[in-house]
Amino acid sequence: MINVKIILVSTRPGRQGAAIAGWILNEAKTQSNLNVSLIDLKEENLPFMDEPNHPRFGNYTQQHTKDWSAKIAETDAFIMVLPEYNHGYPATIKNAIDFLYSEWRHKPVGFVTYGGIAAGTRSMQMLKQVLSALEMFPLSAAVNIANFPAYIKDGVFIPEEVHKKTASGMLKELEKWGNHFNAVRQAKA
Repeated sequence: MINVKIILVSTRPGRQGAAIAGWILNEAKTQSNLNVSLIDLKEENLPFMDEPNHPRFGNYTQQHTKDWSAKIAETDAFIMVLPEYNHGYPATIKNAIDFLYSEWRHKPVGFVTYGGIAAGTRSMQMLKQVLSALEMFPLSAAVNIANFPAYIKDGVFIPEEVHKKTASGMLKELEKWGNHFNAVRQAKA
């Protein structure tokens, strides 16, 4: 069993990502080999980076960083529910990533992106570069939701068959690579 955290990236008022995060959380819970939970960056309420030391050393001075570190360290794989803001990813995820270093390493990450016609894919592609530099493993399989407001009714995401199918494929990949990288991390320990 691998521990998977779904990270809800958007923190803006009126955000729609919570409906999408709720859907992928329920989809992931149907997988018997995944222990899944949600991290909402709005609830984490991390300030802009306020640590005096480089995160590579893990010498954290702020309690919120220590708490954030513990959540990420216990996780084997991630799914980021990621919107696209002005053809890029939101500052909230970059800030959350930059607080830590080793806690992210050697862990796979899948994406559920949403946006207009481009379905949030530009933000995903940009973020993959950042995650690769941290030695994470961004999956190729992803759920990309174009024109997402059309699929949200009364605060609930109503997926099409293509969303369900791509989610299933991504979750299988996440489990496979989560197990693989668990072995890698244990061998390095």
